[in-house]
Amino acid sequence: MNWRCCIICCAVTLICACMPNAHWRDDAYAQDEEASQPRDAWRDRPEERPNLLSKDTGIASFMADEIHGRMTANGELYDIRQLTAAHRTLPFNTIVEVKNLNNGKTVEVRINDRGPYVDGRIIDLSFEAAKLLGLVERGSGMVELRVVRYGR
Repeated sequence: MNWRCCIICCAVTLICACMPNAHWRDDAYAQDEEASQPRDAWRDRPEERPNLLSKDTGIASFMADEIHGRMTANGELYDIRQLTAAHRTLPFNTIVEVKNLNNGKTVEVRINDRGPYVDGRIIDLSFEAAKLLGLVERGSGMVELRVVRYGR
């Protein structure tokens, strides 16, 4: 009896694994009356751009070197030497100018991850970006963010 159940379970699992997912659909594209076009075509037409962050002020921190080499939310490996950052809502590959309000230093970073997940913080910088801004000793600091170019 037990071996029959095992065979039936294996067969059902195999059949289900081979079947296409009937609920899957590509949400990256929306149907238009005239033609199908990417849902974020607004990136090519600034007048249709949604109300995304263009300038913001808050606390920035930086990602620890313990996560060096781990996968980021967009599929890249985190590298402490790159000028990258994590933001909760900005599209991946968006270029953001970050200005340290304590010393006036600025750096441009590319959004490649999600976060920060600590209340009150608006961006998590790579170690290299934090170093260039002078945030490494304190660990965090007040910054101003300005979107330079939205990601594609």
